Amino acid sequence: MAQVEATTERIIAADAEIVFDTLADYSGARAKLLPEQYSEYEVREGGDGEGTLVHWKLQATSKRVRDCLLEVTEPTDGQLVEKDRNSSMVTTWTVTPAGDGKSRAVVSSVWNGAGGIGGFFERTFAPKGLARIHDAVLANLAAETEK
Repeated sequence: MAQVEATTERIIAADAEIVFDTLADYSGARAKLLPEQYSEYEVREGGDGEGTLVHWKLQATSKRVRDCLLEVTEPTDGQLVEKDRNSSMVTTWTVTPAGDGKSRAVVSSVWNGAGGIGGFFERTFAPKGLARIHDAVLANLAAETEK
């Protein structure tokens, strides 16, 4: 089983604290940031960063839907880590200052991929597809915070 990783980033014309707080607001802003690939969004515990338990379904492809139940931690300032209880997937969001009222938002997901030929296709195509989905979230985050 090889580890699969998808990473994308964006410079956002808003203060890093505002960007991070918007991203960590699972009970409010986060639902507005999610593109059409997400459904059945529900905050089950908490709702603001550390200690949040959130559920959604992620339709990565027309045939592949992940049922995600994510525990949120904040291991360091400016970082959210979402660990899926239903799989090996871990998504890390990192927001850092990028000078002059700007911030850099980076999202990276890693998981244990399948073996064999299916694993080959997963390692080849899944990172690109997930990066496109994450890029849409980051675009929505920029639109929300650059107001």
